[in-house]
Amino acid sequence: MGSTLHPDWTELIRECLIDIFSRLSMGKRWNGPMLVCKKWMNVCQDTSLNTILDLEAEFLTSTDTTYWWSPEFEEKVDTTIRSVVDQSQGELRELRVRHCTNQSLSYVAERCPNLEVLWVKYSPKVNTESMKKIALKCTKLKELDISCSYEISCECMELVGTNCKNLQVLKRNLMQPSEVARLRRYAYVKKQYLSVETLGNVDAYTIGRHMHQLKHLELRNSTLTDKAFAHLCKRCSNLEYLDLVGSRYLTSVGVANGTSSLKNLKEIKKPDFAATLFY
Repeated sequence: MGSTLHPDWTELIRECLIDIFSRLSMGKRWNGPMLVCKKWMNVCQDTSLNTILDLEAEFLTSTDTTYWWSPEFEEKVDTTIRSVVDQSQGELRELRVRHCTNQSLSYVAERCPNLEVLWVKYSPKVNTESMKKIALKCTKLKELDISCSYEISCECMELVGTNCKNLQVLKRNLMQPSEVARLRRYAYVKKQYLSVETLGNVDAYTIGRHMHQLKHLELRNSTLTDKAFAHLCKRCSNLEYLDLVGSRYLTSVGVANGTSSLKNLKEIKKPDFAATLFY
């Protein structure tokens, strides 16, 4: 290990390095240990360190949000995904990213049958092409977050619900109106991508028909109505958690009536009914 004053950390055995690096996020490993030496880079590529790709912390701390919507950034995300999939040797189980495309998601579907958690938020270039492959090949899926990815249609959700019977968590949150207004100024964001007024009720009926087993459901800023919500609650009777914040067409009476059939409900985040009166 060198002298007591200057230990040679590169001489640590592989098992110790794996244990240490496993405590770091993917971003910190890629920007730290992988740049130290060839040995550490090889350790970072160990299969056991690449079963989870979670970039959410990096997105939450970044301020350059305009660049995220560019083709160059999407390619960077796709490259990262493909690299981790290769290093995992098909053992990738959790994928949490934003701004990926059909190409990288199809790559995941073809090579990672044990995938259990998939987050593809804010991904306008993900649609039926790749989600169909996910539904058919990643049937162990337990958690799906497709928030603000509006090209993922109800057809995609139906395929997932039909084939992924272990799915218990679904997040289908929409953007806040203020966020939509801000993104309209971005040249990279297509205006038609931001028009999602029809999603609410169609989503609710699709979820009710094909995802009876759900326990956790998020529909923030949704446009669903009381009638559609009642249908959803009746069909998804196992729900334990509901997030309806910002769903401006729901009423307090409608939410109370709908949730009365949810005997297992433990937590619900309701819309600000007073605020919705001013929309």
